[in-house]
Amino acid sequence: MRVAVVAGPDPGHAFPALALCLKFLAAGDEPTLLTGTRWLDVARAEGIDAVELDGLDPTAADDDRDAGAKIHQRAARMAVLNRQRIADLSPAVVVSDSITTCGGLAADLLGLPWIELNTHPLYRPSKGLPPVGSGLAPGVGLRGRLRDSLLRALSARSWRAGQRQRAEARAGIGLPETERGPVRRLIATLPALEVPRPDWPAEAVVVGPLHYEPTNSVLRVPAGDGPLVVVAPSTATTGARGMAELALEVLVPGEILPPGSRVAVSQLDDSVGPVPPWAVVGLGRQDELLADADLLICGGGHGTVAKSLLAGVPMVVVPGGGDQWEIANRVVRQGSAQLVRPLTVDGLTAAVREVLSAPRYREAARRAGATVAHVADPVRVCHEALGAAA
Repeated sequence: MRVAVVAGPDPGHAFPALALCLKFLAAGDEPTLLTGTRWLDVARAEGIDAVELDGLDPTAADDDRDAGAKIHQRAARMAVLNRQRIADLSPAVVVSDSITTCGGLAADLLGLPWIELNTHPLYRPSKGLPPVGSGLAPGVGLRGRLRDSLLRALSARSWRAGQRQRAEARAGIGLPETERGPVRRLIATLPALEVPRPDWPAEAVVVGPLHYEPTNSVLRVPAGDGPLVVVAPSTATTGARGMAELALEVLVPGEILPPGSRVAVSQLDDSVGPVPPWAVVGLGRQDELLADADLLICGGGHGTVAKSLLAGVPMVVVPGGGDQWEIANRVVRQGSAQLVRPLTVDGLTAAVREVLSAPRYREAARRAGATVAHVADPVRVCHEALGAAA
């Protein structure tokens, strides 16, 4: 089966798409990844066909101050630009990232079925939950349910506005304003990171996290018999800044950390300034680091959080914008993390000491990671969806 997989260049979206392509490839399918130029050679080195996704750079007509316009108007323009490129691949199905939505629109233009890839928990509104992004747990009792109802009413305005913008964008490229939607939604998360809802969509299937390591290198951790603390700064533009620098400044073994501790900063570059002898900074396989880690300090991006839970490693989460606040609060409620916001010396050091000293955080992380046993295989889900749609 030929599959076109569409995703933007942000690592939090390009890497899961690349991981999904590898799963298709292993199953005997023929995936093609359409993404930014930064990852094309990386994908090709893995044996995946990869082509540039046209139109990623904003134009003078794009209004990035309006989130709805940024998603829908740009997606419509990109769908037209990439329509022939996707058609030339002769795919049986298009898999479209939930943020880079041009893939679904292009599939509609071509009359092809499409599947939505959510590289995080399901973020669609629910009649039983507070608005996504609030970080709130579902309200209990009369007052809690009333709170959620009022918050949903407020957020519904933005949702309806986004739906109108999408309908206008579809009409602008010759599609019906009302859409059929995807035949499936792949929810690439752990069940432990989902919140039970009374209106789970029939087409949504939890398939587990999709992780890709962009390197085979392994960071060489300094010698020591104390805890290993891994720091993974956010790759998102909305992530909190200065986390790695502050960690290297204050998490000194024998002072804040136990004697013999080590700190490993895992990031795509090594631009953090002076590195003390008890630390290492650079690009290395995060799965290898986390296999030996005692604590992860991260920004709350879904991919890194899910890796940590799969390794049974507790966290200190320093969330920035986007969905990081939502994810951070979910892992705190689940019991595997402490949350620090804003990022301060006192806040970071207190949270690090708490998580390292209390075994319950690691136990909760292990419980969360074990829920991966209850996910579906994404390739099988795609095949079955096409069979049902035929």
